[in-house]
Amino acid sequence: MLINKIMIVDDDDNIRFIAITSLEGLTEWTVLPASSGKEALAVCLSERPEVVLLDMMMPEMDGVTTLKHLLEQCDPPPVVIFMTAKVQAHELEQYSQLGIKGIISKPFDPMTLPSQVMSILTE
Repeated sequence: MLINKIMIVDDDDNIRFIAITSLEGLTEWTVLPASSGKEALAVCLSERPEVVLLDMMMPEMDGVTTLKHLLEQCDPPPVVIFMTAKVQAHELEQYSQLGIKGIISKPFDPMTLPSQVMSILTE
C-alpha cells in the first residue's frame, strides 16, 4: 500500500509529538495530527489520509465512535490502526470485529513505528 498521508489521532500532546517525529523523520509520509475524534473527522474530510493511527481512549469521542464516523463519512475511508494500551486477548478480539486493520500497543517504540505500520498494512 502506498502511503502519502497518515493521521495520528491522540489526545496526549506528547504521544502525538513522538509519533509525528518518528513518522516524519523515518518516512516520506505527510503526518496529519488530530487531538480529538471531532478534529480527526474534520482532517479526514479535508485531507483524505490513507491511514489513521487512532487512540482508543479519548474524552468526548472515544476511538470506537471516531472509527465509526471515519468509516461512514470519509471518502474513501481510511485504513485504521488502533493505538492502545488495552491489549488483553478479549479486547483484541473485540477490536478485530470493528473493521480495523490492526493494533499497535502503547507505549510504542518510535524507532520501529513506521515499520510496525507497514507490517500491519502488508498482512
